[in-house]
Amino acid sequence: MNAPDNIGDIRSATAKSETWALRSFSFAAFSTHALVISFLPLFFMTKGFSESQIGILYSTGLFVSIFANIITGLASDKYRTIRKILILLLFGQLAMISLLMPSDNFIVICTIMTAFYFFQTPINPLSDSLIMLSSEHTGTPYALVRIFGSLGFALSAYGFGLLLKVIGSEWTLAIILFTIVITIILAFVIKDYQGKTRKMEFSGFFNILGKRNVLIFFLLILLISIAHRMYESFLAVTLRQLGASDSLIGLALLISAVSEIPILFLLGKYGHRFKELPLLIFASLMYGLRLWFLSEIDDPNLVVVTQLMHSVSFGIYFSTALRYISRLIPDEFRASGQAVYTVVWTGLAGIISGVLGGFIYESFGRVVYYQTATIIAGVAAIGFFLYQFSRSNK
Repeated sequence: MNAPDNIGDIRSATAKSETWALRSFSFAAFSTHALVISFLPLFFMTKGFSESQIGILYSTGLFVSIFANIITGLASDKYRTIRKILILLLFGQLAMISLLMPSDNFIVICTIMTAFYFFQTPINPLSDSLIMLSSEHTGTPYALVRIFGSLGFALSAYGFGLLLKVIGSEWTLAIILFTIVITIILAFVIKDYQGKTRKMEFSGFFNILGKRNVLIFFLLILLISIAHRMYESFLAVTLRQLGASDSLIGLALLISAVSEIPILFLLGKYGHRFKELPLLIFASLMYGLRLWFLSEIDDPNLVVVTQLMHSVSFGIYFSTALRYISRLIPDEFRASGQAVYTVVWTGLAGIISGVLGGFIYESFGRVVYYQTATIIAGVAAIGFFLYQFSRSNK
């Protein structure tokens, strides 16, 4: 009787160690993400770049992410490895940030950032795919691993915000290098989980994407993603113009990231009780309200308070959209489906919000910028409602 118990104990211990390895990797990867999202725009401001130039830097890099996510997602499904691709991408990030450090020319920086985003943007969808696959082996739900990514983002945004307030924004790239190195080390520890052994057929994947209901859903995802990216890409710039310090900006990001943790936990345990589309309608409405507040508020401290709404906007939207996509896309195309979602969420939405948003912000100001984003979120909510109505009739 002892042998089976020992085997069970060994498996349990192995599952726990694998889970903690993934949690640590997620924590480190999102630490880098926090720095890129939150403090790179401020770093470029110290170099004297305008809002429209920052928008171009943001969107030019995201343009190439469209191809990066498709290529890495399809490669992952075809060659049945996620971990090796993650390691290659991390070393690419390390090289690009090293090249960025001595650069001052806008064209050179724009080129390097394009390459950097090629290596950076596929990290999250591939990590999400790995975490989802791991739950079948470790028994730990996706949300209970992904929470540590949120913790990494939150603590890094606030902690590094305090640090950069003391040492200056010019040290941003050095800190990013440090977090990338830590993530690379942890990438060698995590296990390379695999999905079902069914052969990957590219034609089958593209046939799925060609279905009308799939296309409409991703179009609605694009709308709400544009609203989110407009919020995200100029939040730090808005706070700085309202008089916020780096530490206050870090606090704003800490509050938003921490607020999503209980939502992810609750959705992980009880989300299956609720239908996805009503949740997406609600999240879109919350995005609209959150963006409208930013068009009306002039006090940076009140902007920080609105970050609590991250829980009922992004927190609900992100996990619910992933859940619905898992119903639309078969298991053997999981990494590729995640890649398409990220192309829409990060690439297309980033380009539109960066170029168009940067122009609107610089030409018409903060109020018109966030009012425009509010309207886009409202259109997304209406779209999800009509989509649900059409699906229920069928």
